[in-house]
Amino acid sequence: MDNVRLGIIGMGNIGRYHADYLRNGKVKRCELVAVCDAVAPLDHYKPLKIFTDGEALIKSGAVDAVLIATPHFQHTTLGIAALEAGVHAMVEKPISSHKADAERLIAVAQQHPRTVFGGMFQMRTEPRYQKVRKLITGGDLGQIVRLNWINTDWYRTEAYFVSGGWRATWKGEGGGVLLNQCLHNLDTLQWLAGMPRRVRGFCQLGRFHQIEVEDHVTAYLEWANGATGVFVSSSGETPGTNRFEIVGTLGKLVLENNQLRFTKNEVDMIEFSRTAKQGFAKPDVWDIEIPFENAVLPHAIMLQNFVNAILDGEPLIAPGAEGIHSVELANVMVYSSLRGETVELPMDGAAWAAQLERLIAESKVQKKVMQVEAADFTASFRR
Repeated sequence: MDNVRLGIIGMGNIGRYHADYLRNGKVKRCELVAVCDAVAPLDHYKPLKIFTDGEALIKSGAVDAVLIATPHFQHTTLGIAALEAGVHAMVEKPISSHKADAERLIAVAQQHPRTVFGGMFQMRTEPRYQKVRKLITGGDLGQIVRLNWINTDWYRTEAYFVSGGWRATWKGEGGGVLLNQCLHNLDTLQWLAGMPRRVRGFCQLGRFHQIEVEDHVTAYLEWANGATGVFVSSSGETPGTNRFEIVGTLGKLVLENNQLRFTKNEVDMIEFSRTAKQGFAKPDVWDIEIPFENAVLPHAIMLQNFVNAILDGEPLIAPGAEGIHSVELANVMVYSSLRGETVELPMDGAAWAAQLERLIAESKVQKKVMQVEAADFTASFRR
């Protein structure tokens, strides 16, 4: 194979965005040959092949790979269908609506190791986070002590939520701001710091909007080494904040307002405390501004990597199986909040799946869907 024939399943906002850069030749050795959507009109995509059923596209023989960009609950079903058919799959976030489904999808992927399974977690391509990761893994920050991410610049109006019948419902989406808006941040958090050992979530359901899922969240996290963290998110707060702070024994990183600053201790703070002769002494510090550029078309970078993995065996930036971590974090914060207790990780995916089924069965929401004005959603990509 010299060229990957790709089909996109789901032609909402993000599906159309992927189609645009693909048709403009931004991904080499990849040809967009088919698009699929159950409801959206697609005639303007001709002469591409047009489908209204995702599994029909997968089984058509017209594609070597698919990019799945449908509403969340379809990601698992379509991902499994593709992998079992030997069709490479790149799945938009989240890879599944809940952990138990993610486990099913990953199990099928493990049974088909020659079929490439990727997750669309494009924030991993951003130089700002790559530099943070290098400082952590290289030991420059020392041992992580504390992590705080105030991530509340996800403001959405009621018009956003009525733009689709699946949005902000337990049945259609499986969650709210955690699973939809800030899942990339949750992926980045665990990519940088690893998965916490325990989580206590405090989630408010429909505080700011006429929805049944969470739109305002504060969560406490604790890692096995004793490091602690707080993650705050909201889709109802404006002006929002995006401040990411990581403290280690060798200093503090702060990412805010497109600036990355490293206040570096001259010596490890614990060692300094043990050896200092004065009670109010502090280690000397260096205040360093770390420059970075923004990634150019990060989604296209991810898809190019996916194509290279298929054709050349290049390692994936975000293997699909790693997508379970962000799903688990989104799930456990809500699950912990509903239970009113701290939950140890790894969480019981089946227990949350059962809870979610009860929420769906007990839902009394009569979702209204309205035509809303088109808007540029791409500003939400880089967080």
